[in-house]
Amino acid sequence: MLRSRSKPILALVIALSLLLSLTPALAQDGEEFTISDEYAGTQIRVIAANHPWNEALQRLIPEFEAASGITIRLESYFEDQLSQRLQIGLTGGTAEADVFMFRPLQEGLLFEQNGWVADLTEFAANDEQWNLADWQPGPMGTVTSGDVLFGIPIVTERQALYYRKDLLEAAGIDVPQTLDELAAAVEALHDPDNGVYGIVLRGQRSAAVTQFSSFLYSFGGGWFDEEGNSTVGEPEAIQAYEYYGNLLRNYGPPGTLNMSWPQAIAVFAQGQAAFYLDADILYTNVTNPETSLVVDKVGFAPFPEGPAGRRPYSVTSWAIGMNAESENKEAAWEFIRWATSPQIVATMQSEFGQSGARASVWASPEGLGGFPEDLANAIVVNGETGVGFDRPRVIRVGEARDIVGQPIVTAIEGGDVAAAAAEADAAFQAFLEEEAAEFAQ
Repeated sequence: MLRSRSKPILALVIALSLLLSLTPALAQDGEEFTISDEYAGTQIRVIAANHPWNEALQRLIPEFEAASGITIRLESYFEDQLSQRLQIGLTGGTAEADVFMFRPLQEGLLFEQNGWVADLTEFAANDEQWNLADWQPGPMGTVTSGDVLFGIPIVTERQALYYRKDLLEAAGIDVPQTLDELAAAVEALHDPDNGVYGIVLRGQRSAAVTQFSSFLYSFGGGWFDEEGNSTVGEPEAIQAYEYYGNLLRNYGPPGTLNMSWPQAIAVFAQGQAAFYLDADILYTNVTNPETSLVVDKVGFAPFPEGPAGRRPYSVTSWAIGMNAESENKEAAWEFIRWATSPQIVATMQSEFGQSGARASVWASPEGLGGFPEDLANAIVVNGETGVGFDRPRVIRVGEARDIVGQPIVTAIEGGDVAAAAAEADAAFQAFLEEEAAEFAQ
C-alpha cells in the first residue's frame, strides 16, 4: 500500500498543528532573515513554471544573488512542458536541475514514490530561523508523504464563497454560515426569469472533483480510509453528491455539465448568479473592472459549515522542490529557504497577490494587505480547519478524478446517486488496489 494512503494524517503535520498554536507571532518578530554567503560561487539551476509567482520572484532574485554570491540560472516553461521536462530529466537521474516548481497534487506523489525529489525534512527541521512550525498544516500536508517532506508550499488556495452583496441585502438574507443556510439562500435568490441563477459551480466530471471535495469533507466523507479502501460509496459521500447535484440541477445555469472554472466564474462575473464557490486565488476575475460587472457588488466568505463542520480544502497548488540527484543541495536549500522565508512570502502576498502558507504572515497586516478584507478573513478562517488535498492522493490522478467525479454528473442530471456512488466505489476500490500493487513492486 502506498505510504500516502496508510497515514492520511501525518505525524509531521500533527506536530506542526500543535506548534502553530504556540507560535502565532509576526514572521520571526520582524527579525531580518539572514542569507549565508558560505556557498558563494555556486551556480544553481532552477526550472519553473510560467506563473505569477515565478514572475514576481525573478524581480527579487538579484537581491539573493548579491547577498549569497550564488548565481541562479532560471528557466521557465508552460505547465505541461514543465511537467514533461521534469519527468524526462528526473527519470534519467540527471543532476542538471537543482531546484524546480511542481504541482504536489498532480505529480508530487509520483516524484516522491520514485525517489526523484530530495527529502527536505532535515534541512527544514534544523533551520531554526526558517521556522518549520510557522507553516499551516493543510498545505504542508500536501507536500508530505509518510515522514518525508518532499516540497515547500509557494502558492496555496482554499475554497471560498463568492456572493452578491446587493442581492442578499435586497432580500434581507444574511451571508450563509452553514450548508443548510446556503441551500435556502440559493433557492430564495434563484430568479432565472430576470437572468439570475441561484448558484454556479463547476459541473464537468473531472474538473468538479476538486470543488466537490470541500462538500465531501464537510459532510464527514472522504475518498478512502486509513487502510486505503474506497469510501465514496459511504452515506456521507452520497449525501454530499446529492447536495452538490441538487444545487446545480435546480438552481444552476444551463450548460453546467460543460463548466470548469473559466466558464463558471464568467457566469458569476457577468452578474448571472447569486453565489459561486471556487478557489480563492481566482478572486481577481471578479474584482477586475475589465473582466467583471460585479466589482462593487461581490463579497467573500468562508466555506459554510456542514454536518461535520467547516472542512474546505486548503492545498498547495504549487510547491518548490529539490532534485534528489543535485550535487549542490546545501546551496539549493539556501535558495529555497530564502524563496520561502517570511519576508518573501509576505512580499508575495502583499505586492503580488500570491497566497502562501506561513501562519505568521497571515497573522500580520502586511500579509493581508494584498487581498480584499473579507476575502483575507475567509482565507484565514478556511485555513484553520482546511484539508490538505482536494482530490484523491494517488499517482494516476486524472484516472481517479474521472471515477469519483461520475456521481457528480449523475446527481446534476437527476439520476440514481446511490447507484452511481456504489459503482464509483467499486471502480475506485479496484483502481486503488491496482495502483498499490503496481507501486509495491
